[in-house]
Amino acid sequence: MESLLTTGLKGMPADARPREKLLARGAGALSDAELLALLLRTGIRGKHVVQLAQELLDRFGGIGGLLHTGADALKLIKGLGPAKRSEVVAVLELARRALAQELRLKPLFDSPKAVREYLQLQLGARAHEVFAVLFLDSQNRLIEMEELFRGTLTQTSVYPREVVLRALHHHAAAVVLAHNHPSGTAQPSRADEALTSTLKAALALVDVRVLDHFIVTREQAASMAEMGLV
Repeated sequence: MESLLTTGLKGMPADARPREKLLARGAGALSDAELLALLLRTGIRGKHVVQLAQELLDRFGGIGGLLHTGADALKLIKGLGPAKRSEVVAVLELARRALAQELRLKPLFDSPKAVREYLQLQLGARAHEVFAVLFLDSQNRLIEMEELFRGTLTQTSVYPREVVLRALHHHAAAVVLAHNHPSGTAQPSRADEALTSTLKAALALVDVRVLDHFIVTREQAASMAEMGLV
C-alpha cells in the first residue's frame, strides 16, 4: 500500500506535496485537506492520502466537524485503521487540553469564544445527552469540568445534591452548566429552564453562583444567560 501512495504523491510537483509545501511556505499555505493528509500520512489502495483527507472533510463537514466527531464515527471510514483513528483522536484531545489551559489562566468570560469551542469539542459530537459542570474559582477561572450525568437521546436525570457536593469538593465559587442536544437544536426546552432554576436555588444555599447554562450542539453552544434565562 505504501508504494502505491508514494507513487501517487510523487506525481505531484514538489511544491504541491503537503510536507514539502509546509517546509517551504509554512503551515498557513496548506489547505485543510493537506494538513490532515500530513497527519494521516498514508491513503488506501487507489486513493492517495490527500484524496482520503478531502473525503473525510466532506463526510464530516470540514475540519471543525471532524474535530467534533467521536472515535466511534471514525471506525466507519474505510482506510482509517486503529493507528490513524488514534492520531485524529489525539489531535482532538490536544485541542481540548489547549482550550482548557487557556480557560484556567484567565477569567472564563474573557474568552467566550474559547468557552464555546471547548464545550463543543467536549460535548458536541455525543450521540447521547450529557450534563456537565464547569467549576470556577473566585476569579471565574476554570478549576475543572466534570461530566456528572448521562441520559438517553432525549433526557437526562440530574440530581441537584450531587452538583452541590461536587461544587463543595472543588471549593468552587461559581459554576457554568452545560449539556448537549444530540438532536442538533440549541434552543433550551422548558425542562432546561426548570432545571436551571432548581440548580441555581440549590447552589445558592452554599454560596455558589450559576453564571450560565449552555446548550451544545455540533454547530454551536447557545448561552441561556444571553437569552435572559439564567
